[in-house]
Amino acid sequence: MRKSILAITLFFLCSLLTHSAWACTSAIITGKLTADGRPLLLKHRDTGELNNRVEKFTGKKYDFIGLVDSPSTGGCVWAGTNSVGFSIVNTASYNLKDDDVKEMDKEGELMFKALGECKTLKDFERFLDKHPRPMRVEANFGVIDAEGGAAYYEVNNTSWTKIDVNDPKIAPEGFLAVTNFSYTGRPDEGMGYVRYHTAHQVLLEKAVTGNITPEWVFSNLSRSFRHSLLNIDLRQDAAQVAPNGWFIDQDFIPRRSTSASVLIQGVLKGENPELTVMWTVLGYPPVAVSLPLFVKGELPQGVVKNEAGHSDYCDWALAAKKDVFPITRGNGKRYFRFDLLYNEAQTGWIQAVELFEKQMHHVFVPYMKNFREQGGLVSEDLNKYYEEVHPFIVDLYGTATLH
Repeated sequence: MRKSILAITLFFLCSLLTHSAWACTSAIITGKLTADGRPLLLKHRDTGELNNRVEKFTGKKYDFIGLVDSPSTGGCVWAGTNSVGFSIVNTASYNLKDDDVKEMDKEGELMFKALGECKTLKDFERFLDKHPRPMRVEANFGVIDAEGGAAYYEVNNTSWTKIDVNDPKIAPEGFLAVTNFSYTGRPDEGMGYVRYHTAHQVLLEKAVTGNITPEWVFSNLSRSFRHSLLNIDLRQDAAQVAPNGWFIDQDFIPRRSTSASVLIQGVLKGENPELTVMWTVLGYPPVAVSLPLFVKGELPQGVVKNEAGHSDYCDWALAAKKDVFPITRGNGKRYFRFDLLYNEAQTGWIQAVELFEKQMHHVFVPYMKNFREQGGLVSEDLNKYYEEVHPFIVDLYGTATLH
């Protein structure tokens, strides 16, 4: 942990390198800080494949759902949860590799296998011990299980280190944020220090009061335009934005390269693990809505593969994003129209999306309450919810006044 403190002091380094590699932001928030005592596991994904969808799989032991690239033909996921409540995400690390192995980036394949085989953190640790070497990964894997386990695993080709988020000596406030460096990796290397510092600040401030909800996480992390190095928050001070509405896309948590945001809400100890919720935003989160997904039952039509091999909801969000990032030539892709995301007239995409989520959350609450009271998911009722929500999503993306 001391190494990470030294690294954090040099977070400016990352701002010079942000666009040279794909990077993600993650957090584990234990039940100490959440409104209902259930843990939360976030993956805010940045990648070269911006079209993502969700797919259901039958694993070696367990069924699971996972976030995948739309062109994927299977065998690889970038966040997921299984039928026994084991959930996993990753962020790339750039300060763990200590060899000259060339073929790397197998994190998605490792997570696919783990979701099909693992039930607990202990299972995952045995899985890592048995995994063929070199493991061909340099990553931080965030994991929660249905027994209350919550930890990050910093993994390279030959070894792994556990960072236990339930340990008050490691995470005294009850959370841990992770970007693209590893706490036990080489100091002063890696990436994502500005994003790390932003996420840590946001969570630390909220930790004073607790009561963190999925809605709050999406609003304050996945759609945050706070910048820890510049000490600004565009959503709080529009005067920072250029008079014509433009700003530079640099080191915010949501960026042009963001393809999805997944927040896995675990269960209380002893609760049916099939009630684990994978809240999923497909596309650029400031213009995209979150939906609760479950391993049991059918996935909503809008998040799975359509005839073109894409997710409808992701396609619609990407279409909306084009107005926010309209310049593609030269360095134009580094600039975005913040005024289309958030403005005084309350017609920005963030404002529309968060209003939608607030309304749909009220609709979902009695469904989820019923599931928990019955001790399991009722697939027919969940399908009714998806059917009820779909027309509102269609209306959201078809409303020209939002532009």
